[in-house]
Amino acid sequence: MSWTLADRVAAAVTRRLTIKPAPVRFEHPVASVTFDDFPRSAWSVGGPILARWGARATYYASGRFCGISEDGLDYYERDDLLAVAAAGHEIGCHSFGHLHGTKTASDAFLADLDANDAFFRDILGDFRPASFAFPYGEASPRTKALASRRYATCRGIYPGVNRGWTDLAQLKAAPLEARSWSAATVEALVAETAAGGGWLIFFSHDVSDDPSPYGCTPVMLEHALATLAAAGIAALPVKHALAAGTFREAA
Repeated sequence: MSWTLADRVAAAVTRRLTIKPAPVRFEHPVASVTFDDFPRSAWSVGGPILARWGARATYYASGRFCGISEDGLDYYERDDLLAVAAAGHEIGCHSFGHLHGTKTASDAFLADLDANDAFFRDILGDFRPASFAFPYGEASPRTKALASRRYATCRGIYPGVNRGWTDLAQLKAAPLEARSWSAATVEALVAETAAGGGWLIFFSHDVSDDPSPYGCTPVMLEHALATLAAAGIAALPVKHALAAGTFREAA
């Protein structure tokens, strides 16, 4: 997606408008590793890497990607959702149609979230996701308000450590992507989290030796997990990291 100047200004305003404020306090710093869209390699390649490090992740899935190949990527199958859940990872919502939410009317936006919930229930039974990530990272005050009424957390794509007064309607998250990857940046974020406490979230897409610009290599994922482990920071799914902290939403 190509962002216009108006898009960038709107995104900056949205980030500064807190919709769901909560004080983030952790006895010990935590981290989350997340995958958007759920390319199949995030599980087939990424899953064993996570297991070696004793880490559990959040997979933000869009129903429309199930069983398809698009833009050179194979996406997850129904059995992958079952396997991810059985292994203790979290399945989060990424909308059904992977919508540009800021350009979608509110009724259609909510109907699409309903469709994704129904898709999950068809496969997983009595299940409703607790976590949401904005497709394309696009959020507006309107979509933040709509989604945050439905999900405990909504994750964005702007880097930083979540600590102190935090907007649970647009959690900060740092990219773990081939197009921008820097070992030094990962190490600096982990060091900041270890020193100051809080919650560090990474996001990526596919995991392969030849990833998309939005994915990472196994070496990149291993590096992030090894750096977290060396700092004594547990990698938990988003909903479990949320439960590990002390939160009280503002009245």
